[in-house]
Amino acid sequence: MQPHEVAAVLDRPYSRELLAQDLTRLAYVAKDGTPRNVPIAFTWNGTNVVMCTSTNAPKLHALRANPMVALTIDTEVHPPKILLIRGRAELDVVEGIPQEYLTMNGSYQMTPEQRVEWEAEVRSLYDGMVRIVVTPTWAKLIDFETTLPSAVEELVREREARSAR
Repeated sequence: MQPHEVAAVLDRPYSRELLAQDLTRLAYVAKDGTPRNVPIAFTWNGTNVVMCTSTNAPKLHALRANPMVALTIDTEVHPPKILLIRGRAELDVVEGIPQEYLTMNGSYQMTPEQRVEWEAEVRSLYDGMVRIVVTPTWAKLIDFETTLPSAVEELVREREARSAR
């Protein structure tokens, strides 16, 4: 996909809605060659998907060896809205807690007191973190209104061709 095509997909209203959510599923290939798919908090900065993790997370070894990733952000209602993104993960080791980490965990249901306790715990636990920054190189929105999974689109075309005979 060309960058302008990716940007057009990510700029659709449903895509913007999904990119405002808290959780994505990060798929990558582990060092042993097997697939992994982990839920992880994220934020969208308008250009990149940013996730943060501990400096000792096993996924970092795998991402250094093979930085190609796939992300899924979706809803749990019918019909589902699904945003699929592929890209390359860049790893950025930072001292302290990245502001994105505090922001991406900001919409969880916490009282102000719980938020203070949570942030104090985070700051006491992590000396630093790794920002996993993914620039989308491919994207597809499946909203079951204007777009469908490609296999279903193929079945619809085949049905229409049969009906036209």
